[in-house]
Amino acid sequence: MRTDEDPELAREREHLTAARATLRRMRERAQELFATGESVASDALGAESLGATLARRVAELADQPGVPLFFGRLDLDHGEVHHIGRRHVADRAGEPMVVDWRAPISRAFYQASAADPQGVAVRRRFGYAGGELTSFEDEHLDRGEELGTASRILVEEIERPRVGPMRDIVATIQPEQDELVRADLDRTICVQGAPGTGKTAVGLHRAAYLLYLHRERLRRSGVLILGPNRTFLHYIEAVLPALGEVDVRQATITDLLPAPPVRATDPPAAAVVKHDARMAAVLRNALWRRVRAPAEPLVVPDGSMRWRIGVDALARVLEQVRGEGLPYAAGRERVRARLVGLLQRQAELRRADSPGEAWLRRMSRSKPVTTCLDATWPAVTPEELVSGLLSDPAALAEAAAGLLDGAEQRLLVWARPPRSPGAARWSEADPVLLDEAAGLLERVPSVGHVVVDEAQDLSAMQLRAVARRSAHGSVTLLGDLAQGTAPWAAVDWPTSLAHLGKPDAAVVPLTTGFRVPAQVLALANRLLPALAVDVPAAESLRRDGSLAVRAVPDLAEAAVAAVRAALAGEGSIAVIAADPAAEPLRDRLAAAGVAGGAGVAGGAGLDGPERVTVVPASLAKGLEFDHVIVVEPAAIVAAEPRGLNRLYVVLTRAVSHLVVLHTEPLPPPLRG
Repeated sequence: MRTDEDPELAREREHLTAARATLRRMRERAQELFATGESVASDALGAESLGATLARRVAELADQPGVPLFFGRLDLDHGEVHHIGRRHVADRAGEPMVVDWRAPISRAFYQASAADPQGVAVRRRFGYAGGELTSFEDEHLDRGEELGTASRILVEEIERPRVGPMRDIVATIQPEQDELVRADLDRTICVQGAPGTGKTAVGLHRAAYLLYLHRERLRRSGVLILGPNRTFLHYIEAVLPALGEVDVRQATITDLLPAPPVRATDPPAAAVVKHDARMAAVLRNALWRRVRAPAEPLVVPDGSMRWRIGVDALARVLEQVRGEGLPYAAGRERVRARLVGLLQRQAELRRADSPGEAWLRRMSRSKPVTTCLDATWPAVTPEELVSGLLSDPAALAEAAAGLLDGAEQRLLVWARPPRSPGAARWSEADPVLLDEAAGLLERVPSVGHVVVDEAQDLSAMQLRAVARRSAHGSVTLLGDLAQGTAPWAAVDWPTSLAHLGKPDAAVVPLTTGFRVPAQVLALANRLLPALAVDVPAAESLRRDGSLAVRAVPDLAEAAVAAVRAALAGEGSIAVIAADPAAEPLRDRLAAAGVAGGAGVAGGAGLDGPERVTVVPASLAKGLEFDHVIVVEPAAIVAAEPRGLNRLYVVLTRAVSHLVVLHTEPLPPPLRG
């Protein structure tokens, strides 16, 4: 590894300085165009569109001095030299000073090896400290030299202490991760990723790669990142902007669904039934039972004329439209159009002139036509459909026949039916029903690509909600069955993919851990046999971490001492406990004056000046910290039905040091 005042290092530093200056000029040019864009646009609409494009371009070119502009270099066999970085930087003549990591030529940086050099003579990695280039390391692939995971710079980057939000991994992407990142847009893939294998980073970097390769298409249709909670989204929100991608929506599954005021609480068993895929069929039955055979002919007065459509003709229209597979609301309008068409043909035969547009509109909205529609294909809202089903045991029994048993139906029926849908007391589980109902009524716009993280905790009905929004797009599904903590957590991926509408998607395991130390992972892996899922155990490449399991007389006092010891080192610190214990621990740490107090995850603390964060166990999923102090594993397990899965999540949040404090006996799988 070359360091200090090596002449070659000085030249690389000069190139970095020049590249940053060029990026600054590119951004200044974009700002100038943005400032004058209104004067060159032909009209207001053009000015608005141009302004939005230029504003996005200015944001994409923002430099972050603490983030390396390039992290690698390729010296090719035929003499070309390319610096590989987070975005494309070109000089005034258009020659690239930095090549985007997503460009085709950059693939060799991640995939080339001594056995398959792919035209690369030398691969160079750069080491940085606070944005300053400090070292570099060469692999002469043409001579059979390949460091792989023995690269000191690679290892130092992977093991660098974490403080604040998640960072990108473009400098350390491994070949198996790169294959997933560069998967084609039309492919849906499911990544079964053990803790520390980089599955979240793979999903985010795939989104960035697809935006690079299909920018205009995805800019029109959109890219959506779905995370388990706001804390997680806050943690990952800086990754894509660091890669120059600023136009990606990030949301939770709750953000996608209707949001009625929650004024009721379901028994856990009722919530499980509402999230079951069978409810989709129950709602579909309830909706289409509203379509009824006509009882009388349609008669429409028209001046001195009267147009008539008989019962048999009306029934044929209803049957034909039912067979076309339209959403319910669109089907209702199709029936209206067909009825008006039949009236028009009668009028054309008996009138001297052909009916015009005004006549067609009048017929379409005439009282007899509307009354006929309301009698045979009545209008309905999602709220009316769901509240009507949950308020009426007989209607539910009819719709749920052969799907839900009597006990399940009784769980769903409201004890006190509301006077109207507007007065309904909705629960936290009801939005999945309302969204399913809305999807039966009207089609939902499809997103070009969706990344779903922590997907093992999505219910069948939540997956169906995602499927409606990705019907014409692809999905990157990320998760770990061992980390499933929801009452409806997945036990296998094919079932989840079927609910998602992507049954043919490949399931790819990631089992090599780069972040969680081997001894920490070995402790967590003891839980796997008790989790009732078939997943391969992860193996870690890291041997540098530490693990301590301590029986203590006073948990709070021991936690304060452990935090103080961790503060002597570098990196972020998390104290993770069962949810009821989190707030008292925060107060105890604040009273002890540890780092001026501690934040509770979900508020300050993840990216503030404090290095210490108190994390309720239910919010730990997806996060990582250098030092983790787990307080009372038995209480974490006892707090919920899938407590062992929750403990598996909690134990694998540490990327350097794990301390486990307990007064009660450890859960059986961890003893000994």
